[in-house]
Amino acid sequence: MGERARTWRSPHAVDVGLTIGLIRRGPGDPLFRRDGDWTWRTTRTPDGPATLALRQQDERTVEARAWGPGADAELEQLPRLLGTDDDTSDFAPAHPVVLDAHRRFPGLRTPATGRVVEALMPAIIEQKVLGTDAFRSQRQLSVRHGDPAPGPAPSGMRVPLDAATWAGLAQWDWHRAGVDPKRYRAAQAAARHASSFERIAATGDHAALYRALRSIPGVGTWTAAEVGSRALGDADAVPWGDYHLGRTVGSAMGAALDLDDHQVAELLEPYRPHRGRVVRLLQLSPLVRVERRGPRMSRVDHRGI
Repeated sequence: MGERARTWRSPHAVDVGLTIGLIRRGPGDPLFRRDGDWTWRTTRTPDGPATLALRQQDERTVEARAWGPGADAELEQLPRLLGTDDDTSDFAPAHPVVLDAHRRFPGLRTPATGRVVEALMPAIIEQKVLGTDAFRSQRQLSVRHGDPAPGPAPSGMRVPLDAATWAGLAQWDWHRAGVDPKRYRAAQAAARHASSFERIAATGDHAALYRALRSIPGVGTWTAAEVGSRALGDADAVPWGDYHLGRTVGSAMGAALDLDDHQVAELLEPYRPHRGRVVRLLQLSPLVRVERRGPRMSRVDHRGI
């Protein structure tokens, strides 16, 4: 497949780096790369794998190039990927820190990749472990079992694993990558229901998809929100249970640190249906200072398989 190209002008300001940077899973993610002015990502469309390269021309114009069997499908998806469906017309930030962040980052949109499994599997791997360890596990599994990215992608890039490959990975593959039995069992169960998840997501019924995701043992509200904020373009998806959530919201809004989810929910309620957007803005704000270190956790799976 040859190169496909598209230049898209957004109806609103869009910052490519901030918007799809949320998709990146750590600095060494083999599915995502920044190289000079270009931002690269790989995906699996219904037509097959694709490599996408994006370059910002001005605050509303984005140049896109794509390769692989899924190139045309991914270029068609480009507006949603860059948040064209993300309606901020009724977003009225009242708190000064939220308002300041909203003004600082006018091009921040909520991406919608449309790929549930690509958001779900890394989220499961990231459950209850250090981020650096989760990113390493994801990278090892992608490099060992993923296909090379089509087109002239930067060296080392891979295409996301498909659901059948995730479901078929042996216990030793997970163990060698540092993923404990609870997480890999959840991942394999989720992979077996991948077609159902994608079908529900295509209907646009977010609530139904969240219910379906949470029906899988080991998949809870945090994991479902990680999917919603990336695959569905859900600006209201809040990562409940995240270790840093209470500190981020509490310190930004003048409340006590280490808030529980109930207290965070009370502070965020006035911003519905933009609660996830508020969390993202606070994470980016230079006015919010939070020590991003959690309790030490074992880096070794001692429970066997």
